[in-house]
Amino acid sequence: MCGIISVVDRAGNLMDGSKIKRALSLMDERGSGEGAGYAAYGIYPEYADCYALHIFFDNIVETKSVVEALLRTWGTVVHDEEIPTYEQPNLKKIHTPWRYFFKPDAALMSGTSSPEEDIVTYLVMKVNTTVPGALIYSSGKNIGVFKAAGWPEDVADFYRIQDYEGYIWLAHNRYPTNTKGWWGGAHPFNLLDWSVIHNGEITSYGTNRRYIESFGYKCTMFTDTEVVAYLVDLLARRHGLDKEMTVRALAPPFWDEIDVMPEKEATLNRAIRLTYGSAMMNGPFAIVVANHDGIVGFTDRIKLRPLIAAEKGDRLYISSEEAAIRRMEPELDRVWMPRAGEPVIGRVY
Repeated sequence: MCGIISVVDRAGNLMDGSKIKRALSLMDERGSGEGAGYAAYGIYPEYADCYALHIFFDNIVETKSVVEALLRTWGTVVHDEEIPTYEQPNLKKIHTPWRYFFKPDAALMSGTSSPEEDIVTYLVMKVNTTVPGALIYSSGKNIGVFKAAGWPEDVADFYRIQDYEGYIWLAHNRYPTNTKGWWGGAHPFNLLDWSVIHNGEITSYGTNRRYIESFGYKCTMFTDTEVVAYLVDLLARRHGLDKEMTVRALAPPFWDEIDVMPEKEATLNRAIRLTYGSAMMNGPFAIVVANHDGIVGFTDRIKLRPLIAAEKGDRLYISSEEAAIRRMEPELDRVWMPRAGEPVIGRVY
């Protein structure tokens, strides 16, 4: 189940959230009303050089001061405020969403090539594992995640996503299977610049989780999609793989396919499978990953979950259903079904 849809304007033009709300709501039958969410890039131009930390607080009085003391230990809070929300009859406000625009002090993290990002990653893991009643669920620059336990249209109206404008949008309607539906378990999942939406099941979750936690990541949100976000951060940011190589590591060709490849290509694919064997994801899945440069969509190696792509001018759409794309753009230039394991990449010019 689950419904996913994403769009990137490759020219960087901004789109408000009204159309993607309508598109995701078209796939209500793919969810259960227990989780939905949206992510948008380019929505905080006035704080574009700050990390926008979105946090769920259970109790403002007890937890907010603890989180703020930790942030000020590692940098400067430029601005903070409660994220505006609007009461909805079918959505109960369980947590208080807050946002901090934060500048880490790079001098406080030595021995790393990306001190600011490593500080923010450390803070995400620290808060989510040691501060009861607080959860950092969005932590990138000029990007924000808005999610809750509810139907797509209710979550969209709760945050009024039509008031935000971004050049990349991701949206997800959740049908939880192995874990309960809750605010933190709703998609998208985010770490730093990376955001992920996912339909399906990662049956290799245990192996993937043990692998990623050996690099210092901590999984706290009770869902397999969290590990995908951390794997992408590890492979793409810390190990420097490009998007094509990252997808190849996560969803590599089968061994019998590699055996009949030209020698140079076969050597590369063998090396990736041997190096990143514990990062390889099994199970039925369709995934879209985004960062500030664009989006990439891909499926498992035999395509047990649907994924469709379409283009209209500068815009690339990736979704579970063509009907959802046409709710955003009725007249399309091109529509196609990507092959199993084949990445669909839309880069901002």
